[in-house]
Formats: sequence, C-alpha cells, structure tokens
Amino acid sequence: MVSHKRRKELLKMVIECEKLTIKQLSVLLDASPATVRRDIDWLAERSLLVKMKGGAQNPSLRMQHPLSGETFQNALQCHATSKRAIARQAASMCTDGETIIINGGTTTFMMADFLADRRMTVLTNSFLMAQKLQVSSENEIFIPGGRVYREQNVILSPFDNDITQSHYASKMFMSVQGLSTLGLMESDPLLIQAEQRLINQAEELVVLADSSKFTRKAGLILCGLERVSCVITDTDVSETAVNILEQHGIKVITVQANEERAHGYNSSLNRQYTMDVPEFGRLTPAH
Repeated sequence: MVSHKRRKELLKMVIECEKLTIKQLSVLLDASPATVRRDIDWLAERSLLVKMKGGAQNPSLRMQHPLSGETFQNALQCHATSKRAIARQAASMCTDGETIIINGGTTTFMMADFLADRRMTVLTNSFLMAQKLQVSSENEIFIPGGRVYREQNVILSPFDNDITQSHYASKMFMSVQGLSTLGLMESDPLLIQAEQRLINQAEELVVLADSSKFTRKAGLILCGLERVSCVITDTDVSETAVNILEQHGIKVITVQANEERAHGYNSSLNRQYTMDVPEFGRLTPAH
C-alpha cells in the first residue's frame, strides 16, 4: 500500500476506534511497526492525531489537539461531549455527491471525524478542517484564498470576488458564538466578513450550537433567524429557546450528549413546543 493511502487508512482507524496500539495498527494495515511509527509521526506533526506511548489516539476525544491559537484551543475543550454529538448528527445529514460548506468553528471542526467515508465536495474556510479532510477522506476540498488568521482558524480574502463566489452548496454547516431573537451572533468582524460570503452561496443553513450558545451574547449580528433552516443542539437547551426557533420556521434537532460517550452514537429527538415567549433566556409560563 502506498504511503498516502496507508496514512489515510491509519487515521480513519484511529478516528473510528478512538485509540489503537502500534501492534494493532501493524496487523490492520499489514505494515511493519517501524512503518506505522513513521506514519504516526507524520500525522502527529500535522496535528491530525495524538501520538501516545505505543500507539495513537483520536485528538477530538481528549481535546488535546495542538491547534494554532489559544482561542480555538480553549473553545474546543468547552462542552466537548455535546459538540461531538452535534457534529455526528450534522455529518449524518450529508450524502455522497453533495456540495457543502463548513465554516471554521470548533463544533464544525469535529464533523471531519464523521466524514471520512463520504464522497462530497467541501468548501471550508477552516485550514485545519481542510487539512484533516484531505488526509482522512476522499472528499474534494476547496478553500478560499487569503490570509490565515490563526486565533480564529479561518482564511479571509481581502477581495470581494474570491473563490466562494463561484460555488453553490446545498447545505452550509455553521458554528456560531451565540443565538438570539435577532439571529446568529458573532463578536469578531473578521468572522462576519468571511461567513456572510459563505452563507450567500448555500441553499440551506444548518447551525450547530450547543445549549450554552443560547445564553451567550455577542456584539454583531451575522444574519437573521429567517435565513436559518435547521439548528442542531443538545438536550439541555431550554424549551423557551426551542419554541422561539420553531416559531421562526426552523427545524430543531436535539441530541443526547451523554449517549455519544457511552454508545458512540446518538439519535436525534425532534421536540415540539407551543409556548409564546419574547426572547431567549426569559421564560413565559404556558397558559
């Protein structure tokens, strides 16, 4: 097996099995322990897996992925179990042959673990997402040109007519800093610039937001709720927040975060509510 195919298989196995020893990988790949060690070193240098004594493990599970920038690293560790369950559900909504867009958030980054078997076209402004998908999958990857902002983990173009303007996507999967009755919220104007360009190229907008995002405030509005097709969140989300989203015609999918750890799979639960409330975080009793 040639080296790049072997490394893709190795990474896929580690993602699926969480952790594997060099001996196990040698048998699975029909390769010598020395070859496996070199492949682990190569993948670890590119932050695609975590090297451990006698083997390798999936970086997303322990949240020790040596990412560029403290902001992204810290956010990756926060609500990690919920984010991973949400990312798994989002990936299950993808089908081979689709063109999708994935923005540079921590929850969306975890989708890469579940897209290894897909055959899609993926446009992303996350250089870490692009690198991981390039090595671990057969998806066709596109990234916009521009400057890499390490803290935000995004690539931003200073030009209005960058590559994103030439792409159409059936879905865009997006992480956000917060949600409110006004819409999706971000605090960094650099992210607003990059993500608004991507949103304009997608037919459906799917937002990945753990329950903490519904009480988090940010200073800038990315887009209104009327642009959102679906929100995937965890079961700790309040009934108030779900009701408001559904009143705006948004499909809400909730996932059980603790089942992600216990069973490696979670089923989505569609929830319906009829309470009429003015905004997230302020409860109005049902009559």
